Amino acid sequence: MTPVLLGVTPKQKQSGTSINGRSSLSRTGHNAARKALFMPGMVAKRFNPVIIAASTRLEVRGLTPKAIIGVSMRKLVHMIYGVVKSETHFNAKIPLSKLDFQEGI
Repeated sequence: MTPVLLGVTPKQKQSGTSINGRSSLSRTGHNAARKALFMPGMVAKRFNPVIIAASTRLEVRGLTPKAIIGVSMRKLVHMIYGVVKSETHFNAKIPLSKLDFQEGI
């Protein structure tokens, strides 16, 4: 089976050590899949407890709202893959418990 590139990975703009640009979403992959994930990414940012925790952490760090939506799109893809791969229902307590552990580091 061939892997499908969705284009929701961050692409960093950097030239040497002194020029650092804003990062953006990679444009490789299916344009339609990226467009289809945008609205679910916005909704998950408001209602999914795992993505809410990640987005508030990123807002504190100063990430732009559109970049946070990109992060939520990528997290959604990882969650969907985990559910399909494990063939179980989604359990929000699993990622949240790992987040609590990472916060204490």
